[in-house]
Amino acid sequence: MTIVTPPVRDIRLAASVDRSIRLISTGKATGSTCAPELADGPWEFDRGPVAYGPGASQGDVIPTGAPRQGALPEAYRTATNDELHARIRAAKATLGDRVVILGHFYQRDEVVQHADFVGDSFQLANAALTKPDAEAIVFCGVHFMAETADLLSRPEQAVILPNLAAGCSMADMADESSVEECWEQLATVYGDLDTPGADGRVPVIPVTYMNSSAALKGFVGRHGGIVCTSSNARTVLEQAFERGQRVLFFPDQHLGRNTAKAMGVPLEQMPMWNPRRPLGGSSAEQLEDARVILWHGFCSVHKRFTVEQIERARAEHPGVQVIVHPECPMPVVDAADAAGSTDFIVKAIAAAPAGTTFAIGTEINLVQRLAAENPQHEIFCLDPVVCPCSTMYRIHPGYLAWVLEELVEGRVVNRIQVADEVAAPARLALERMLAAKPQGSAPERFGGSAAPAATSTSPATATPEPRA
Repeated sequence: MTIVTPPVRDIRLAASVDRSIRLISTGKATGSTCAPELADGPWEFDRGPVAYGPGASQGDVIPTGAPRQGALPEAYRTATNDELHARIRAAKATLGDRVVILGHFYQRDEVVQHADFVGDSFQLANAALTKPDAEAIVFCGVHFMAETADLLSRPEQAVILPNLAAGCSMADMADESSVEECWEQLATVYGDLDTPGADGRVPVIPVTYMNSSAALKGFVGRHGGIVCTSSNARTVLEQAFERGQRVLFFPDQHLGRNTAKAMGVPLEQMPMWNPRRPLGGSSAEQLEDARVILWHGFCSVHKRFTVEQIERARAEHPGVQVIVHPECPMPVVDAADAAGSTDFIVKAIAAAPAGTTFAIGTEINLVQRLAAENPQHEIFCLDPVVCPCSTMYRIHPGYLAWVLEELVEGRVVNRIQVADEVAAPARLALERMLAAKPQGSAPERFGGSAAPAATSTSPATATPEPRA
């Protein structure tokens, strides 16, 4: 398999968003960031008011009761990066095959360099299955990702999230009680939601994006629905339309709209559901005519990208190839040359002839890493302001060193466990997703296969079945 982290030190430095932020904050580099606090250690925000922290989601409202991270011991807060890297390497060497570290594409480079696998959320959950003998799975990502890993891993394996405050504002925009209330209101319009109509289809099928809580995956599983990824969203919608007259899609409105629009669904048949308004803000007639009901949610990282940024890139870089993530707003996706999942973006760059210029609309850590690892191309982020994912950025080498050294001492901290009553229907929804594989081998505009492999620094073993 491909080596995910180049061993050359200068490439690591070039890929480091953290280093870029520090240089900008001290005036040693030009450019700007969306929050000067990004240069501070994330533990500064762990002990402050509950918030997502500086970065793309800093303006989003965090739910009451969101997980908080306890105080990180001072030794990890005051250690230098070199000291932390040495401690991480030593702990990994001691633990050996007892631990597997997963690093999301959007993680800071200082964390990714220690990962055994690098990929998107579902790739990583599946990668963990290739290490059935590991006692612990350390997921360097966000909360819903660790939940998914817990759903798919073996009961005796402990899934650990290095910083419990690493949530996801998009996932939080659709909570179980709001979705349950929506479901009840839809029943007043459509009648019994479990009874097929004359065409043999039920009135509505719920579809949740992978970027959602285990509770919502469980809701979907209980109501005959399915989970989707950005790679297989179109296939999932096609299958949902075979069984349902319409789809309730949450939490990301943009992925739902972009995918359905590409399938030929008119915009007027995609009303928005605002959970704070009766019938989501639509009339009963609009809901009757709907084919896709879009939840009022979004990704604050991808919401930052604009058509004006694309126009500027084309003016300044003739011939530039613009690729954006389908979580971007529809006008941005329409103006781009291609849209697809993170894995789609990685593969498109790898397949391009040397000398191609790319403007990428996705999280800055991935973009900067791709630029460093592909010097044969010119690669830059559409957004000139350095603004990483707030919650991914809550994971720092200090937290990784802490959870690993706790494991060395025989202590499991920050374990993520999904309750059994939620896990069973959530796994059912995930199993339906696994069966929703796009036809053909060529990647579609909105991505490639349903679950492409995460890249690894070591050979993978055979993949076991998810636990029952």
